[in-house]
Amino acid sequence: MKYTYDALLIQPQDQMAMVFFNRPAAANALNVGMALEIKHFFSSLSQTSFRAVILTGQGKHFCAGADLKERKGVDDATWQAQHHAFEGALQAIMQCDIPVIAAVNGSAFGGGLELAMACDFIYASDSARFAMSEATLGIMPGLGGTQTLPRAIGMGRAKELLFSGRVFSAAEAFSFGLANRQCTDDVLLSKAIASAKTIAANAPLSVKAIKKSVNEGAVMPITQALQCELKHYATLLPTRDRREGIAAFNEKRKPVFTGE
Repeated sequence: MKYTYDALLIQPQDQMAMVFFNRPAAANALNVGMALEIKHFFSSLSQTSFRAVILTGQGKHFCAGADLKERKGVDDATWQAQHHAFEGALQAIMQCDIPVIAAVNGSAFGGGLELAMACDFIYASDSARFAMSEATLGIMPGLGGTQTLPRAIGMGRAKELLFSGRVFSAAEAFSFGLANRQCTDDVLLSKAIASAKTIAANAPLSVKAIKKSVNEGAVMPITQALQCELKHYATLLPTRDRREGIAAFNEKRKPVFTGE
């Protein structure tokens, strides 16, 4: 499948895809066009053979947040229509059934940070900077930030960052548990690619089932969450990949998973 976008750049690599926000002159700020393209791409992934996705920014920044130039002087109805497009982009990332790694380079502010947190985990370059800056602009997070940030780093720390809008570093993001790894700028993408390739080598149905179990169970009481896990566990029993994995282990060879 070929992808031709204006605000995204897609680079397929074997069983994974590199997705670049591609508005570097605007610090990859999120506008309606980009949002619609994000929704289209991530909604189409179930029709591809990709087993992992890396989301990053072209140029010096990941995503500086919503494009406020696009919002200058608009009326309330237009603002709401723009935001509806942003919501669609966020939901498409969050509902994607394959792993999505955010490789954050440069600024991830406001909606940019919210898009990063919609991914499954974050790698950050040394030059990455983060902020939930909406309170400094007379608005508030509207792409999940008041919900995802406390879940990622704890209530008190999240409130401090949300109330103040202050910029924090990659080192802080790593120490808070927001970023899984802090990398030098020159190796950020290679580290993310290595992680994506490791994931892609595993049984894709297993990875998808694990992702669903983790995400669904996170909002359930533990007893219900355990039943959720068993539901997804049972879906793997009749699969060819389950039989292949056990056979490969016993035959001391590398398994060949086909997603069946």
